[in-house]
Amino acid sequence: MDPTSLERIRRKVEAGEPLSDVELEALSTAARNTPGPTLRLAVAHALVNAGAEREALRLLETLRRDFPQDVQVRLGLARALLGLERPGDAEAVLREALVLNPGDPEAQKVLAVLALRRGEHGRAWAYVADVLRRDPFDEEARLLESELDAADVSPPPAPRVQALRPEFTAALVAALHRAGVACRRQGKDLLVKLASGEVGRVDVASLYAAYRDGSQELGTYVRGLVARLRELSGLAVDAGTLEARLRPVLRPGGFETQAAGALHRPGPAGLEVFYVLEDAEFVHYLPEDSLGPAGLSAEAVDALAWRNLEAHPAPVRPVVLDEGQVVLAETFSGLWAVAGGDGYDAARLLTAEQRGRLVLHAGEVPLRVHLGWREFALVCRESDAPACEALARLGGAPDGIPGLFRLEGGTLTSL
Repeated sequence: MDPTSLERIRRKVEAGEPLSDVELEALSTAARNTPGPTLRLAVAHALVNAGAEREALRLLETLRRDFPQDVQVRLGLARALLGLERPGDAEAVLREALVLNPGDPEAQKVLAVLALRRGEHGRAWAYVADVLRRDPFDEEARLLESELDAADVSPPPAPRVQALRPEFTAALVAALHRAGVACRRQGKDLLVKLASGEVGRVDVASLYAAYRDGSQELGTYVRGLVARLRELSGLAVDAGTLEARLRPVLRPGGFETQAAGALHRPGPAGLEVFYVLEDAEFVHYLPEDSLGPAGLSAEAVDALAWRNLEAHPAPVRPVVLDEGQVVLAETFSGLWAVAGGDGYDAARLLTAEQRGRLVLHAGEVPLRVHLGWREFALVCRESDAPACEALARLGGAPDGIPGLFRLEGGTLTSL
């Protein structure tokens, strides 16, 4: 086919016009004889234009496998999924496109439409505003802006003013003193005298993260927190309670300075293994001097803690990264979260049961690991370059473990 005829057919496809059988066959032949995704992607769009979304989907899935970093392939795949009335899967693919090309206007405009359909007007405004900030003359974005205005939808309200961590800590200490609860700072934690007379360690970083993610004002949140702290009865030291509640956690090297007196041992990849008593709201590190009264050795505690964790694996969820945020996906994304949400997920990666669950999703291959949040652990295949690059760019929480790791054959190593 001569270049002029091929260009004419491509322009018809871009305009959304259906092709004749002869034109579609000519385009398909040219695509088979031309390297790269461009003409094969044009064939997929031509199939969508003709209402053959399922056939287009098969081609687009192959293109995503062959060209994992091509944003236009992701956009075409999202279009086919929308034609099949699978908006959740389409949204996940569009978020993948934003990982590959942050701020991509085409992806953001479609995400804005999907958000508008769900009544998520604030999210729709955010996508439209970002597109217009980059290109004030984008016609489609301006039409979406007019549609939001016509729906009498105001831009999202300004977020509530949140206290910074030093202000939060100061307010908590002052409230504890007013309530007659003895406490003092030790590094990044608070030592609090509990109702039982024992001294408990409060992980301020975790409490601040909960405040930041919630909706309460500082004063209200702190008052409720003080009330809960006053009711704590402290760490039980009988062996029966310890056996049921013990869990291992991974912490960065040098963490013993923040948890003085807590039982710990060296862990893999330069990390340290500490032991906590399971608690839904507070981190109770096991004091080394509690072992004698309980009649337990450090070795026995270690074995019990890992046995307990082995019996409680976490779900493995596909996720995508959206502007630095981890968001659940509805379909395969190449990135997974081990998401127990209880602070033990990093340690879970070292258990046989959890690794078995990961194999079901990712296969028995080396995995890249990100432990930047205590609430979940992120993994992807080491062979998936875009996902590995996304993890390398991703930050984490102040109480997370920095850096990237490799998990292979049950062994965690630092990169």
